[in-house]
Amino acid sequence: MSDVDDINGLAGEFVLGTLEAAERVAVAARRRREPALDAAILAWERRLAPLAETVPPVEPPAGLYERIEVALESTAARALGAPSADIIDLERRVRRWRWTAAAASLAAALALVVIGVREASRPEAVQSFVGVFNKDDVSPAFMLTVDLQSKVLTIRTVGAPQQPGKSYQLWIKTTPQTPPRSLGVIASASYTVGPELAVYRTDEVRGATFGVSEEPLGGSPTGQPTGPVLHAQLVPARP
Repeated sequence: MSDVDDINGLAGEFVLGTLEAAERVAVAARRRREPALDAAILAWERRLAPLAETVPPVEPPAGLYERIEVALESTAARALGAPSADIIDLERRVRRWRWTAAAASLAAALALVVIGVREASRPEAVQSFVGVFNKDDVSPAFMLTVDLQSKVLTIRTVGAPQQPGKSYQLWIKTTPQTPPRSLGVIASASYTVGPELAVYRTDEVRGATFGVSEEPLGGSPTGQPTGPVLHAQLVPARP
């Protein structure tokens, strides 16, 4: 193990809190006079501290580290036939190697957890869509909002005037070949909310063309649009 590796391993143990009390005090004193050690400790803190905040603490199985330590000591002693002093030094280095590897594994695991949390927090697909019915190039007349998951629609009257003796009616056309089907008369209030889309598949709603027509009071007498029609298609809503 090189001096750089030794410093890096020691810094990792310091940040992870695996050093004994006396060793920790000694390292804290060394970092004040050894810039390389101080820099290594700061690097470990930058890597691990922000990630650790996102993960709840997990206790390892009871006696796991002790069993590993006993196994490592026994294997090293049998393989090397080392004198007592060498075994002590080997134990120190093996422990440092173990914790350096564990710290690196922890950093990688925490990174995966953070990525997993971010991915899990993203919606699998956009569920909210909007359509704008423009009465001219700059002025919206109506705004339609559709929640694809619940199939609930909300249509808001924005700039369309309420004509005496007239009603506005909402339509859906799922394919170019099918005739428009009524989604109901738009109430005179600012918002109209309804579940009329529940009978349609999600892909039909997503790709449909919507229309708002001006009709006699109460709606179209023919079941098809009879007055001027404004059209809109759904686009994903932006947060």
